[in-house]
Amino acid sequence: MMLEHILVLSAYLFFIGIYGLITSRNMVRALMCLELILNVVNINFVTFSDFFDSRQLKGNIFSIFVIAIVHHLSLQQLFQ
Repeated sequence: MMLEHILVLSAYLFFIGIYGLITSRNMVRALMCLELILNVVNINFVTFSDFFDSRQLKGNIFSIFVIAIVHHLSLQQLFQ
């Protein structure tokens, strides 16, 4: 896929997440929308990492750390 297609898809998913975060009254749905937003950020990290320097995996590694931190915080918030 081309860079523009992935960025358009990311923007679309990001605004779906923002809309869901603003309009949701349920805590679980709000956390799901927040996770969607952060996963879109991870898609952008991986895309730009692949586009600019495909030999290094900086974007991939950083996205794995973001996913781990988000899941930890989500579980911590759900079980309080």
